[in-house]
Amino acid sequence: MNRVHKVAIGAVLAIGATAAVSVLGVSQNSAPTRCAEGMVALGPRCCGEGQHLDHGQCRSAPARCARGLDATPTGCVAPARKVVISAGSIHVGPGDWEAQGIVLAHDAVVAAFEIDATEVTESRYAACVRAGACAQVPLSGEPGKPIVGVRRDDGAAFCAWAGGALPSRDQLTLATAGATGRRYAWGDTGIVCRRAAWGLERGPCASGGNGPEVAGSHPDGASPDGVLDLTGNVAEWTRAEGADARLGEVRGGSYRDTEAAALRSWNRREIDASARATDIGLRCAYTRPD
Repeated sequence: MNRVHKVAIGAVLAIGATAAVSVLGVSQNSAPTRCAEGMVALGPRCCGEGQHLDHGQCRSAPARCARGLDATPTGCVAPARKVVISAGSIHVGPGDWEAQGIVLAHDAVVAAFEIDATEVTESRYAACVRAGACAQVPLSGEPGKPIVGVRRDDGAAFCAWAGGALPSRDQLTLATAGATGRRYAWGDTGIVCRRAAWGLERGPCASGGNGPEVAGSHPDGASPDGVLDLTGNVAEWTRAEGADARLGEVRGGSYRDTEAAALRSWNRREIDASARATDIGLRCAYTRPD
């Protein structure tokens, strides 16, 4: 039997924490430490050791990558892997003043499920395109970067091909907030640059960034269950819910966000389900066998 968690989202969030935490990891006299061991800071990117930056992309074969990533001839790539999320009951409410008008207060029971340990990479999505099951979208040429520029239906098609489905908003909430209602995927404090890819366009973590980092390249930001990039890098599609199928929802914040509140576990952004954006990608959820 899976242990059942109870989650009270928002109850542990501290009022007025944004200003305090958004500057952590940033010194007035030095650049923030933002790249994991095995990666090096090149402009706004964290590339594998031995790579070089070419028009914003990490190129050549890396000698070393962040832990958990494979060093391939074309870059650092996270292997496809699933993580089990135990069943739980969640109580979602806007306990943080910044969540007012954003959080949809409700209670839900979420059955145990599995979820991708990282965002879906370009290499995984390209395999779906080759199989004729996914719509073709432009690629950066870095196989380890998360796929972006996909509509919600494109994400749903990929997940169906992979044997799963886009996660529900409650599944992503449980995976991110966990049993204690964590503020971020890793815990309640410390939105530092080494834990999440955020603020890469205009600071505070870098400037000039025009896309996400390699999926899974911030292992210090993993959830206690081992799920990576639930906070930052790319926002992630959730499955269609509600009467208006044209309205989609993404969660998790992205590399473009500059405020800590955008990365909180309760944060959600409504967007046209047919939208394509450079900061929106996906991961899949999978039904656990009985």
